[in-house]
Amino acid sequence: MTVTITPIYAGLIALIFFALSWRVIAYRRANRLSLGDEGDRSLLRRMRAQANCAEYAPFGLLLLLLLELQGASLGMLHAMGACLLLGRAFHAYGFASKPMNLPMRQAGMILTFVQLIATSLSLLLVATGVI
Repeated sequence: MTVTITPIYAGLIALIFFALSWRVIAYRRANRLSLGDEGDRSLLRRMRAQANCAEYAPFGLLLLLLLELQGASLGMLHAMGACLLLGRAFHAYGFASKPMNLPMRQAGMILTFVQLIATSLSLLLVATGVI
């Protein structure tokens, strides 16, 4: 089986991660900050936005890949990929906004959790032979 859907979302989410990483790097260089956050709250927020993406995106992509390998429909794969992609983009935007855009951040986490739960349940249903 050829995997064709997951790489689309992996590539797009990797670009979000790159943008978040670049924000950290650029801020560090501009403010000559090397290790940790050195008490700089703006740097800490940038670091946490990047780290949050690094914490959730790989697991969501792994679940999406497993779902694709199980032969899920294109509609399901795109719906779950879009949930994860939009969830990560909304969360990053909400977190990076100054002041923080809490509704956007929350919408991002909700979409991310919907993807994690829906793909997990789908995988369990397939694995147990229910569907």
